[in-house]
This record gives sequence, C-alpha cells and structure tokens, in this order.
Amino acid sequence: MPRCRIGALSRSRALPNLIQDFFVKTPRLPHPRRPTRTAISGASLLCLASTLLPAGAQELAPVTIQGTYDNAIRTSDAASQGVVTAKLIENRPTLRPAEVLEFVPGVIVTQHSGDGKANQYFLRGFNLDHGTDFATYVDGMPVNMPTHAHGHGYSDLNWLIPELVNRISYKKGPYFADEGDFSSAGVARLGLFDTLPQGIASLTLGANSYGRALLTQSVPWQNGKLLYALEAAHNNGPWEEPERFHRANGVLRYSTASDISRTSVTAMAYSAAWHSTDQIPQRAVDQGLVGRFGALDPTDGGSTERTSLSFQTERKSDAGLFKANAYAIASKLSLVSNFTYNLDNPEPLNADQFIQAESRQVLGGAASQSFATPFGGYDSTTTIGTSLRMDWLDPVGLYQGLGGRRVATVQESQVQQSLLGLYAENSTAWTPTFRTLLGARYDRMAVDVRSSIAGNAGQHTADLTSPKLSFILGPWNKTEYFVNLGSGFHSNDARGVIARIAPKEGTPIDPAPALVRTTGSELGLRTEAIAGLQSSLALWQLNIGSELVFSGDAGNTGASGASRRWGLEFNNHYRATPWLLLDADIAVSRAEFDSPQGDAPNAGRYVPGSVETVVSLGAVISDRGPWSGQFQLRYFGPRPLIEDNSQRSDGTTLAYVRVGYQLNRKTKLALDVFNVFDSKASDIDYYYASRLKGEPPEGVADRHFHPVEPRSLRLTLTTHF
Repeated sequence: MPRCRIGALSRSRALPNLIQDFFVKTPRLPHPRRPTRTAISGASLLCLASTLLPAGAQELAPVTIQGTYDNAIRTSDAASQGVVTAKLIENRPTLRPAEVLEFVPGVIVTQHSGDGKANQYFLRGFNLDHGTDFATYVDGMPVNMPTHAHGHGYSDLNWLIPELVNRISYKKGPYFADEGDFSSAGVARLGLFDTLPQGIASLTLGANSYGRALLTQSVPWQNGKLLYALEAAHNNGPWEEPERFHRANGVLRYSTASDISRTSVTAMAYSAAWHSTDQIPQRAVDQGLVGRFGALDPTDGGSTERTSLSFQTERKSDAGLFKANAYAIASKLSLVSNFTYNLDNPEPLNADQFIQAESRQVLGGAASQSFATPFGGYDSTTTIGTSLRMDWLDPVGLYQGLGGRRVATVQESQVQQSLLGLYAENSTAWTPTFRTLLGARYDRMAVDVRSSIAGNAGQHTADLTSPKLSFILGPWNKTEYFVNLGSGFHSNDARGVIARIAPKEGTPIDPAPALVRTTGSELGLRTEAIAGLQSSLALWQLNIGSELVFSGDAGNTGASGASRRWGLEFNNHYRATPWLLLDADIAVSRAEFDSPQGDAPNAGRYVPGSVETVVSLGAVISDRGPWSGQFQLRYFGPRPLIEDNSQRSDGTTLAYVRVGYQLNRKTKLALDVFNVFDSKASDIDYYYASRLKGEPPEGVADRHFHPVEPRSLRLTLTTHF
C-alpha cells in the first residue's frame, strides 16, 4: 500500500485526530460507489478510506473542503437532507438556545411564554406547537416528550449549550427507516464535541439584566478526553413584569477514540425558574388595560429540572459499522398559565389559571449494524436496527390554579408507556449514476394509564409498519436528482388514547388513535453546477390520517380531521469569496384539512397556525484581519388563525447582527444586536375567546399575541485557553 500524506504530516501522525473527526462527522457507512465528505479544515482525506474500510471495500474518492455545510452532491439521500457544522453555528447569534434549530432550512423558532418553557416551532406548513411532528435529538437522546403535561411532543432545548454543538444533521419527511415517532415533518440530530478545539471562558452582558457565564474545556484523562462545561444565566426580558429567569447548567463528558472505534459517556444537569408573560388579547392593549409587554396574570410562570446520563459507541470491523446508544433521563416541570382569564370561572379575577405538572423518568436506547451485502455484481449495503424507549410519569396532572397555587385537581394520572421500533434499510448502486434506498420500519406502542377519573384509566397497544423507497440519480453535470416516498407516523398522548370522559366538562369523548399514519413524497435536486454555489430544490407533499392531539391546556383530546400539506423549498449556500458566505433559503407551503373543520359559521379547511412562507437570508464575514461579522434576516409570513381563514396573523420579519473583533490571539469581543430594525411584530398569534372584567359570560373572540422582543444588545467577551 502506498504511503499516504495529509498535508505535511504522515498518516501515522495525522490519523488519530482524523479518525476521531471521521466518526464524529460521518456516522453512516459510505453508500456504495458514493464518496464520503468530511469538513476537516485544511486536510485532504485521499487515503483515509484505505485504513478505515474493511478489506475489499471501495476506497473513498477525493473530498471537497467545506467549512460550514456538508451538503455537497453525493452526501445525502434527499434534497432536503443536510448537515451544518460547528463553524457556522459559532458565527451566528442566538437569542435563545433552541434557535440553533433555525439552521435547518425552513424552521422557525418562536416563544409565547417565559424563556424556561419549550419554544414554539414551525416547519413545512405545521404549527408544530412545542415539537409535535418534528423530532429532535441531542447526542442520541430524544428531546421530544410524549404524554407531556403541557403538550404531546414537548421539546425543551433550554438546557442546550450551543458552544458544545459540533454538528446538526437534519432530514425532512417520512422517507428514512431509522427515524420514528415525531419525525414526519422533519428531524434534527445535534451532535456534541468530544474534544473542544480550545477551552472557552465567556461572559455576556445585555439589556434587561441579561447575563450569562460559560466555562468549558476538554482535557486528557485516563487514555481519553474529559470535557466539562458550566453555565449560569439570568434575564428579566423587556416585560413589564420582570421575568426573573435564571438557569444553571452542567455537562461532564468522557470520550475515547481509536482507529476503529469511538465511545462517549455524558452526564448533564439543568434547572431553571421564571415568571412568564404569556400571550395577551389585542383588545386589552387597545383599551389601555395593559401594554404590549404587559401581563394580565402576573402570577404565571414555571420551574423545571432535568438530569441525564447517556452512552454512545461506534465500532468498525470487517463486518461493517456497529452503532449503539443508551440513555436515562429524569425531569420535572411545573407550568402556571392563564390564557382565558375568566371565561370558565367568573370570580375571582384570573380564576381560569391552570397548572400543569409532571415528574418523569425515561430509559431507552438504540442499536444498528451496517454491513456489505453485495449480490449479482452490484454494490449493496444493508443496515438493521432497533430502538426502545420507556417513559414513566408519576404523576402527570392538570390542576386549577389561583395566584400560582393549586386549588383543585382537574385530572391526575400515572402513566407507563413504551415504544419499540425495528427497521431495515438497503442501499444498492445499480449503476455509477443510479442508486436505490429501500427500507421498512415496524413500531409498537403500549400504554398503561391510571387516572383520578375512573373512566380515563386503562391499557392499550398499537402497532404500525412503514415502508420507505428512494431513488437517487446522478450526478450529471454536478447535479443529482432524488425521488423519495415513504410512510411514517406520529403517536398521540397516552391519556388521550385511553380517555373516554372530558376531564373539565365530564362529558363523553372518543379516544384518540395511538399511532396515526403519515404518507409523504418528494421530488428534489441538488447541484453544484455554479462554482462556489450549493443549491437544492425540493417539491414535497405530506398526508396525515388525523391531527388528533391531546391538549394539555384543556386536559382532553382536541379533534381535527385528516389533512394534507404540500410545498416547495429552495436552499442556497454560496461561497462568494474566501471570506464571505451567503445563504438564501425560501420555503412556501400550504396546509388544509380533507374536509371542513370547526363549527358554523367558522367551518373551513384551513389548518390554524400553518406557516405558509419562510425566508431566511444570511451573510457571514470571516478572516478580515481582526474583524468578523454575521447578518441574519428571517421572515415568516401570515398564517390562518381559524379554519375558515377569516382571521389571519401578520407576517414577522426579524434581523440579527453580530460584529466580532479579535483583541489578541486568545481573546475576542462580540456585539450581538437582536431585532435590528426594532420590529413591532408578533412572535406568535392565536384567535380564540377569552373574558376580561366586565365582558359577557361567553367572552370575546379576539386575536391573542405575544410580541417579539424589542431591539436589544448583548456584549460577549470570550477567552480561549
């Protein structure tokens, strides 16, 4: 075998670091006859495959270096699939931790309550609420929480430390056999660093008593690397009632890597508390009862805790690539809210307040084995895998509140639920320019609910099989084409699956299906025909058998029928010069029910809250002497607020700017400006009835909104060591 050189280093000297980078950044086996790319700056991996791949496997072709995206041709199975690297993540300012998900083209992250509550998400014609139909994972651990006190699929990412995120891998649509619950609209998998390039000590100060301190470093320990991170933050926000949000966060991670394997063990702990300003009715502002940043119930708020222990391992052998992970999570939440004020209870003031609380334990894991399965002279790779997740909630409850205290129990439950998944997927290269991906997935859900309402207790099981098929053609003229077809599902809240009595009204209701089928298809292309420009285009559609979801706010199942969505996504990443990167992502979509929903006269086919237009424009400037900068503009357009589309939200446009200056080799100063143009738009809008003092018993239907935060500045001093 010829001697390989990477830059000025021999393979023997450079290989250990490259091996680690390979396993961090290339979790899947290379597709047959498809070169694999990594984003190792300044290194060519011409010879890496000869060392990593088993005997007889085809070697990797030369790679293209891309510092911020790994979205070139021959790197994915769909036009809407991609990877964002740490280099881009560190350049963009984020108002909230979960905004790292906006690196996924078409995703919008907003908030309608306090900073400690899970964000509101939008994608592909969905108002995803707090996470339903968009699956999120951090280092293999699921973020979505089923049968959650506030809403099924609740995805709280406020415990995430963005500086530790090494890469974001994203997919959209139900075309991938290894993705299960909550992933019909999309999935984002956030991977953490094993080893930081440098230690970080940073201090951020900003308006409204904002403060954040971070200390993180990775050091050698016991033949591996030990990474630790400590974070503390505080914020009052622009609200008339100070938010008094504070959080404490800690991460401890041990990892080892060799030529053929990588293993990590990670412990995390997080706690937060806050006072929240929820959405308010427009008429209250018009009448001068409250300002745009005011609260009608100042006793709303919440507290949460989360601890976790996770394990990941990957190992290459002559048999192929083996991957496994396991996790244990414990969390608590208490959330105090009031959205209707006195609609249900006329006295005393703000008597509609409710409290949602839960205590949860989660155990789970996944394993997969990929191996070469050549037949008939064709290169083929097959992957088989399994996943299991078990949740215990004791209790999960909905309570009547007053002044932030519980005064009555609406419903309290103890829930056990499990979800088992089995899948197989085969990739076969029939010609150098034609490849197929064929897969199938089987999922089985089991729930056991004990409730304070006798009619809402019981057990139930359900299963579902989901086939997948993709065709990948090309590349020709630096352009490849995709046809993706697939069936998936989303689960429903276990309480809604069992319930036969509405907790608040005491009236009979129909239980929700445990697993709801989704079917989707996509036509796409990805091209690099223009030098320096990566572009992708995807035309997609998605059908959902039912949008029945459990409403934590009401304590019962809210009925909605089958729906369909379709849209177009056009994403562009352009390296204009060595120091300037430009992004332009556009997504348009439409969502409607198969049959009219709602009560006359508001019956209609429109899905409330379904986003129709999302535009994101960005520019990153780097390597201009000591200066660097980033500009990001995002727009999400008007949305129907009720089924007949007679009430619509306005569009929202926000811009962020970061200006950085390198004081010396180790120290950097950065100024972040959020809402640069001081937009007076809304983060979220709803249309429903609420009742203020002096209003009729049936209340008043009105637009309720949560304003975007006004222009604010944050200054960060960062020292690397």
